[in-house]
Amino acid sequence: MITCTSVITTTILATIAFFEVGLNNIPVSVKLFRWIDSESLNVLWSFNFDSLTVSMLIPVLIVSSLVHVYSIGYMSHDPHNQRFFSYLSLFTFMMIILVTANNYLLMFVGWEGVGVCSYLLVSFWFTRIAANQSSISAFLTNRVGDCFLTIGMFAILWSFGNVDYSTVFSIAPFISDNIIILVGTCLLIGAMAKSSQIGLHVWLPMAMEGPTPVSALIHAATMVTAGVYLLMRSSPLIEYSNTVLLLCLWIGAITTVFSSLIGLFQQDIKKVIAYSTMSQLGMMVIAIGLSSYNVAIFHLVNHAFYKGLLFLGAGAVIHAVADNQDFRKYGGLKSFLPLTYSVMLIASLSLVAFPFMTGFYSKDFIIESTYGQFCFSSTVVYFISTIGAMFTTLYSVKVLYLTFLTNPNGPLVSYKHAHEGDMFMSMPLIILAIFSIFFGYITKDLFIGLGSNFFSDNSLYIHPSHEIMLDTEFAVPTIFKILPLIFTVSLSLLSIILSEFIPKALISFKLSRFGYNVYSFFNQRFLVELFYNRYVTDLILKLGGQTTKVIDKGSIELVGPFGLEKGLMRLSRSIASLDTGVITSYALYILVGLTSYMLIPYLYTVDNNLLLVVILGLLSISKK
Repeated sequence: MITCTSVITTTILATIAFFEVGLNNIPVSVKLFRWIDSESLNVLWSFNFDSLTVSMLIPVLIVSSLVHVYSIGYMSHDPHNQRFFSYLSLFTFMMIILVTANNYLLMFVGWEGVGVCSYLLVSFWFTRIAANQSSISAFLTNRVGDCFLTIGMFAILWSFGNVDYSTVFSIAPFISDNIIILVGTCLLIGAMAKSSQIGLHVWLPMAMEGPTPVSALIHAATMVTAGVYLLMRSSPLIEYSNTVLLLCLWIGAITTVFSSLIGLFQQDIKKVIAYSTMSQLGMMVIAIGLSSYNVAIFHLVNHAFYKGLLFLGAGAVIHAVADNQDFRKYGGLKSFLPLTYSVMLIASLSLVAFPFMTGFYSKDFIIESTYGQFCFSSTVVYFISTIGAMFTTLYSVKVLYLTFLTNPNGPLVSYKHAHEGDMFMSMPLIILAIFSIFFGYITKDLFIGLGSNFFSDNSLYIHPSHEIMLDTEFAVPTIFKILPLIFTVSLSLLSIILSEFIPKALISFKLSRFGYNVYSFFNQRFLVELFYNRYVTDLILKLGGQTTKVIDKGSIELVGPFGLEKGLMRLSRSIASLDTGVITSYALYILVGLTSYMLIPYLYTVDNNLLLVVILGLLSISKK
């Protein structure tokens, strides 16, 4: 009750802020206190509400509040649901800090906070080994990105003298290109880890071990978009480096096609949707690479609604069939779960950019924009992203078909107890379904309209020479605008015809040596994890082992506990052996000490080396 009431209240306030800040163009800054005050470096604990912030808060908080409500039903049988809700609301809190922060350092606090909450939530069922492995994998993969992000922040501090957004962005045009490239690349690598772009993507499918509401909140709507948000927030910086923009374009394109290909060959319903998320994040990064930041934020908001809906729908299916996630064991669930089928159909249509659904307005616009830039790279990326969109349609059809429409393939017991969720689980599905149908149409002129002044407070900066909105709108031939739709529809029809009417050909292909190898290659995720485990992780573990041996257990112990301790013990023993009990010996020691004390200044003035010779001689005598 406490968490849900708090989050819903915050959502209402954020909606008011959206109208106030976004539509009236009144950015607000809230300063709480000074955090770091050291000479010229002043870091304030302050929050900034501009049009980008309020646009991000809308999906973050709406999806978050709906997931909180959904979790009441989904986690009702779990004995630890107090812990679950406290983690969930801590995550929302950290996400709000990340989005509203006024400087890079405060943003980094939220950035690390959502990473920790992701770790806690993925390993929520900590008795399962897979959950522990996945959460550590997510944590460590994100650390790689965070490391580069920290380097980027140090570079900003070193070259700009501050980490405050307004200071950094106002000085950016006057800074050397190489520094902008360095900082931009570091920020991009940080964003790649958080937004699971290719190379640092391995944690996202593994993180599906957590409860389904977690997947819906973290790995569809909010945390994975933090990287995209970071790049959009840094738009006044990365606009001055074509290198970083080109990197964004290509990384996004490769991610899109790579993940949609893998998604097609997965069997776990949540993993397919996870790869779909990765594919859509690739689309957002493509939009950033084209300098179309407003299109990127539009796609981000739209995607949050229909992907959250897909995950929650998948959660309802898993809940109904006794926690089984393999959709080869589903089938025929349409009559048992009519509401879930309806909302997942709506979400899938929106995902594949079916005309006039929410996803259509942003996803198709990104694909058109790639053609509308009229450069070599962007035209190639147009065809790559079209291929990605085709495979997206295929796995969406596959999920719907194998779960709801085909003959029942599961055990009888799962159909006996199959039932729709209670009110707490059904209501969020209906609300998100409404958003997935209408939101894109209602807000398209707000975000990407030619006459829109929504981002006129300069929260997003597009360099005049990078502006491609007019070209995209009026110069792209119609055939290239409808090509993705033609491809997706024809490919879906082809796949259904193949599997329904000539399944024997498919089966014989899959059982042939070539078909088996192709299937294995994609099913094993392009063997990326194999490569990492064999060549990267193993190497680092061995290196770590050698380092521990040589430095920790070797040189440090030699100097520290073994060297120093043993030396002192030896010295104390040799001093103790001087204690003979003969008074004449003591008199001799006193005499030697007195003469050496009186001789020190003379020896020092004549020659320093003489003093060292005397000391060494005394030591050797004492050792004997």
